[in-house]
Amino acid sequence: MQTEQLEQTESPKTEPEDLKPRPPARLAPRGIRTFTMCRQNDETGISGTGVIVEGVLLATGQVILHWLSPSPRGSIAVFDSMNDFVSIHITSHLINGTIITFEDGEQITYNTDGTKENKLPEVEET
Repeated sequence: MQTEQLEQTESPKTEPEDLKPRPPARLAPRGIRTFTMCRQNDETGISGTGVIVEGVLLATGQVILHWLSPSPRGSIAVFDSMNDFVSIHITSHLINGTIITFEDGEQITYNTDGTKENKLPEVEET
């Protein structure tokens, strides 16, 4: 019986292309975008002004924040999405005039009047 099973199975693939590591399809997407959050004002007086957060936007859409206060270590927060983070810490405190800056230079400015401006990084011509 075992001999029959061995004969019916395919031989393992041994071509170099077949042996290269690949992420299994069952895993979450990979990749991150880092950003900072700068407040021009501090409505509550807790976080301060200037760059007060270092953040990571995961490929899954989740956001991890490192609040830079209180010193010496700050604190960590995790959000299910960028929209959740923005609605809790930015658009609910428009008076702060918050600027999100990604590592590629993209900026999203949340103005005190409720308007939002997106600035994409300039592409150098070659």
